[in-house]
Amino acid sequence: MTEKEFFDFINVAENLKNNTRHSVTSKGRPESVAEHSWRVSLMALLLEDEILDADFNKIIRMCILHDLGEAITGDIPSFLKTEADSAHEDKMVFRLMDTLPQPQRDKFVALFHEMLALKTKEAKIYKALDKLEAVIQHNEAPLSSWLPLEYELNQTYGREEAEKADPILKDLRLAAVEHTKRKIETERA
Repeated sequence: MTEKEFFDFINVAENLKNNTRHSVTSKGRPESVAEHSWRVSLMALLLEDEILDADFNKIIRMCILHDLGEAITGDIPSFLKTEADSAHEDKMVFRLMDTLPQPQRDKFVALFHEMLALKTKEAKIYKALDKLEAVIQHNEAPLSSWLPLEYELNQTYGREEAEKADPILKDLRLAAVEHTKRKIETERA
């Protein structure tokens, strides 16, 4: 990889620090896409010794890279994102990867295809963690930052992904939903 290829790619990826998500932090500040990706990666690292039949090196790579397209497209909240939006984001990911030399290009492209297919245990775990982190972040954010639809969405978001991934993720998601219910009950009172 040349210095130019390295810096060109990293300079585009830096937008993940600038592009904010719909979520806010516990202090009410808009969360960046990079912050979300970092915590999804940290969650995977924490589960490495809990889920023994998966390649966590691959999962952590997926978590780090999963929102790379949002460096170009920005974030669109899941409840507003259309299939066309997802297709455009995927196209931008592959266009960005085309700027990489070999062997990085083939490694990244293969990983993204695996992530999109959601067939492997690793892809299912990364996807469940991605959704779970969003639920956790909403639980940490002030209730005043929630939209009315999020009172229900935070209790259903990621259910299917967690159930398909692993019993540990299913249990963690159920615990996060209990936190959601307590938050709504407590902060609405």
